[in-house]
Amino acid sequence: MPGRSSFGHSTNLVGLPTDLLASCAYNDHPVPLRISGVREMNRSLFEMLSQAPDLADAGIAFASYMMAMFGLDPEQQEPVHEGRGYAPKRYRSSFLRLIKGWGYDSNSPEGAVMKGWVESRFGILPTFHKQIIGRVSDQGWITYVEEKMSSRFHNNSIYTQLDLVYEFCQWALATMVAPGETHVTLYRGVNDFDEHPIVARLDKRTAVVRLNNLASFTSDRDIADCFGDIILTAQVPTTKITFFNTLLAGHPLKGEGEYLVIGGDYRVTASYF
Repeated sequence: MPGRSSFGHSTNLVGLPTDLLASCAYNDHPVPLRISGVREMNRSLFEMLSQAPDLADAGIAFASYMMAMFGLDPEQQEPVHEGRGYAPKRYRSSFLRLIKGWGYDSNSPEGAVMKGWVESRFGILPTFHKQIIGRVSDQGWITYVEEKMSSRFHNNSIYTQLDLVYEFCQWALATMVAPGETHVTLYRGVNDFDEHPIVARLDKRTAVVRLNNLASFTSDRDIADCFGDIILTAQVPTTKITFFNTLLAGHPLKGEGEYLVIGGDYRVTASYF
């Protein structure tokens, strides 16, 4: 909601004021974030991860844990032949299905669920879903709420699955991918600023933009160029990265070097080539 004084809810599950978390001040001086209770309730997962020699083995351990906890085996989602017909088994929502849907279209129902998870855990409201969300109760907000609450995605503790993805991502960044690093340089290609309005212009090439509560970036500038004429370059805190392209093998975002980033106000440099 461009121009609003508050970014979202007064409470969240990470123990920082939402307005601070979504500000440039936090991006400049990030502190670690933990979703309340996730690591404490899943100690066995992080014990397994601590024994992994590399990210590939850690990814296998994580996938095995999620399979056991949430019944994500592919065969559990396929119909079983019984005589002349098929008896479909109960569909189990999966974080991989959400990531796949996001990869096709961030304004899809899967995208709404992921934005809803950010709202629930980090307190930051979305600013765009199919259209600009100007205020609570307008049509953009109604569409977002209807899609984020779709029962087909909430039958298997989907927010809990995303909690674990975030914590695994943070563990991987801190221990294997970017140990000791606080920021990663990422790029986003855009054609206009409808979805991420300019909050302040700092000079001819630098501005503060308000990103949607969950946004896609890439680590490859050439790939960003394929998505828009304007390339936004941002120093993204590692604590705001919820997923990145090499975190798991065999997921649909690998080809574009994609990172999923928690939004808010970001200081970016814009270029046209």
